[in-house]
Amino acid sequence: MRILLGLEYDGSRFHGWQSQADGSGVQDAVESAVGKVAASVVSVTAAGRTDAGVHATLQTAHFDVGMSRPDTAWVRGVNAHLPDAAVVRWALAISEEFHARFTATGRHYTYLLLDRPIRPALLRERVGWYHRPLAVEPMRRAADALLGTHDFSTFRASECQARTPVKTLDRLDIARDDDMIRFDFHADAFLHHMVRNIVGALVYIGSGRQGESWIGELLRGRDRTRAAPTFSAAGLYLTGIDYPSRWNLPSTRARVRMPAA
Repeated sequence: MRILLGLEYDGSRFHGWQSQADGSGVQDAVESAVGKVAASVVSVTAAGRTDAGVHATLQTAHFDVGMSRPDTAWVRGVNAHLPDAAVVRWALAISEEFHARFTATGRHYTYLLLDRPIRPALLRERVGWYHRPLAVEPMRRAADALLGTHDFSTFRASECQARTPVKTLDRLDIARDDDMIRFDFHADAFLHHMVRNIVGALVYIGSGRQGESWIGELLRGRDRTRAAPTFSAAGLYLTGIDYPSRWNLPSTRARVRMPAA
């Protein structure tokens, strides 16, 4: 039997999704908790592997087990064995034809950035930070150059294992609420560090360090060394995974609420 989970976690308490030798990955925590309920060793496959410090309001992951349990057992039972920084939001049995990663048709990410002179204390592991106010309108205009299907090599980490750097980014919305800026992304898939690298470039534009046309030049140049540094993982949230409607899943998106600083 294949079981699909909807997960939420605080990435600051883990060293990324992927299993670690010291057991500090989200995958380690979930496999351990599921294994206790299943009374067997279980391998869990996620829709995407988030980096250390990156959060998830909705990550999906599946596993196979040799026995039947009520869906509630995979929620309450697994949650009873998970650390406080991770939780199962929902669970359901699903066909073995379904794959959390390969059946997905799109991913959603949100980046929260605090732009004020004083660094955050209460939100230090929940938001990115820039030390002075950024101009949102130039960032919005610059972001238009990234929409569509492109080779995103400029915004790709050197250790990225994706087969191709060509991705389709169809949403990059930027909004301000007081001294918090929200970046909402949607694409068919993302490269390693792609969102954080794009945010870093937009910060250069919002701060006046680079003009609006610069990000388009970066995109066309396909040279990571010419771009801005990778921005902090603290403000990044995986907020949902898209799947074809025929699977009739519970909600696979969960919007992150912009916290008050």
